[in-house]
Amino acid sequence: MNFVFISPGFPKTYYQFCDRLKARGVTVLAIGDTPYDYLSEDVKRSVHEYYYVPSMENYDDMIKAMGYFTFHYGKIDWLESNNEYWLEMDAKLRTDFNITTGIHTDQINFIKCKSEMKAFYEKANIKTARYHLTTTYEEGKAFIEKVGYPVIVKPDNGVGASHTYKISNDDELHAFYNEDHATQYIMEEFIEGIIESFDGIANLDREILFETSHVFPDPIMNIVNEKKDIFYYSQRVIPEDLKELGHRAVASFPDNGRCFHMEFFRLTKDKPGLAKKGELVGLEVNMRFPGGYTPDMMNFANNIDVYSIYADMVTKGYSDYSKDRPYHCVYCGRRDGNQFTHDHEWIVSHYGNNIVMSERMPDILSDAMGNFFYMARFATKEEVDQYVQDVLG
Repeated sequence: MNFVFISPGFPKTYYQFCDRLKARGVTVLAIGDTPYDYLSEDVKRSVHEYYYVPSMENYDDMIKAMGYFTFHYGKIDWLESNNEYWLEMDAKLRTDFNITTGIHTDQINFIKCKSEMKAFYEKANIKTARYHLTTTYEEGKAFIEKVGYPVIVKPDNGVGASHTYKISNDDELHAFYNEDHATQYIMEEFIEGIIESFDGIANLDREILFETSHVFPDPIMNIVNEKKDIFYYSQRVIPEDLKELGHRAVASFPDNGRCFHMEFFRLTKDKPGLAKKGELVGLEVNMRFPGGYTPDMMNFANNIDVYSIYADMVTKGYSDYSKDRPYHCVYCGRRDGNQFTHDHEWIVSHYGNNIVMSERMPDILSDAMGNFFYMARFATKEEVDQYVQDVLG
């Protein structure tokens, strides 16, 4: 089996996808924009061959890399990055090289365009926020007359919370329409709630091999736009209503043979015409694990190896592992320039037995994830709450 992995060195722990595949006898080939001599030894050991391209944005260079691998190794069976930024590139390469596993160009909008996700949620009988694809001020105003202020506007095809805004009045609405937008925006009714995710790995038959959940008390939009610190944590027990909707969504979306990250709002206030307080509403889907080092959080929370589960999915379609969830794993990201009660030495001395990772976050991820993070695990939610207060308070 030949597997091409896109950008195995970023995030830095993603080489483990390659490592576990290689350990199972897969020929792992990689493409990246880091010169070979600058790769970590872990990345070098995890692949059979690495093809350097000056820019992965240059499709001609990616085609040359794939052509080289095809000539020397034969047909490519899988291609993946597990990175939201490269999903469209992945799909195009799969299509052009007739790689039958994974998403192709005729499916990519279903998981990249927020408006097209709505149809799959509807197919799964899952409520979603009402929306309008922005055109003119008059049509936007007519939509707001139906759902009320505030509304959220964001690129229909966008990554993370980039260029996402809350519009609360007519002046802000005028200002939005007076700007030149290079891409299509979607306008959605504002929902007051907490994000709960349903995350995992599904095989080619859409059977879920691994599932977990994380809670994001403050939306990433607020973290980015207000330059706030961030925390989120894994749930030891997946709420039954979230599990039910998550399973229905997996059965609806084109997520076969993939990691998945599905976001739901649990309403903290009634939204007339949509849902009541405490109910779940579908937000977005991402056909990859949640970002940063969240796969490693899954490992620490569950005492497992999600990279091995993924490799098992690819090579045999199932995986055997302990289903226990002994811990909550919590991520706290501090932003440079903010003031905190406790310094690094105090945090390490008080929580050294609980901390599983702590380091600076790469600048490219720091807008959403903070500049320096502390990841720790605890048996109880009360311990999580105290830890968050101590690290970010």
